[in-house]
Amino acid sequence: MRIVSVTCALALALLAACDAPVPVDTGPEIAPLEQVPAGPRLSSRQAMNNFNAVVRRMEPVAERYCRREAPNLNCDFKIVVDERPAPGPNAFQTLDEDGRPIIGFNVPLIAEARNQDEVAFVFAHEAAHHIAGHIPRSQSNATLGVLLGGIAASAIGVDASGTDTLQRVGATVGARSYSKNFELEADALGTRITAEAGYDPLRGAQFFFRIPDPGNQFLGTHPPNAERLRTVQRTAAGL
Repeated sequence: MRIVSVTCALALALLAACDAPVPVDTGPEIAPLEQVPAGPRLSSRQAMNNFNAVVRRMEPVAERYCRREAPNLNCDFKIVVDERPAPGPNAFQTLDEDGRPIIGFNVPLIAEARNQDEVAFVFAHEAAHHIAGHIPRSQSNATLGVLLGGIAASAIGVDASGTDTLQRVGATVGARSYSKNFELEADALGTRITAEAGYDPLRGAQFFFRIPDPGNQFLGTHPPNAERLRTVQRTAAGL
């Protein structure tokens, strides 16, 4: 039980000490975004044609936005399709070994998108993660978590195994402390990038109505879908 108590204290310490995100612009209170009938799924050819068309249009816009807002970053996005078997739709942003930003889409996500606006919004959201520096900020928070975990272990005098456990817990808590806020930041910034490319972010955000809702889990990686929809709607209202 002692480890559990220290873990809770460690989580609170990390929430206070980790790299805080930029506040998300919530804007005025507005009515919830209503779900629009999604229509039938597209054929594989139609879905891939939509994806390719969006990439051609979105890539230069996202790179231009990146260079304008984060001139010190590598803004040469590389777009990849992950063809490995997957249980559901997914997109991701990462960096290659040279620091080049990668935006990846798996096949189920491309197949699930019902129009180009949805693909564009997902693209912009992932590009926003890079522009906002979420990977290095998460890594910094994880490193701080390891440090605080080691300090906590030393303070309570646990053995090597307990120290390792607290450091691993610290890294996890640190990395996840602001992950929900990072997602909302990416939704807000992604809304602006989507609109700048000439797509409709509100129509694109309809994608949230068709993916599982993670709810509001403590130290979960994603915020509730309803909160993400409100962020997109409020940001779009202010454009």
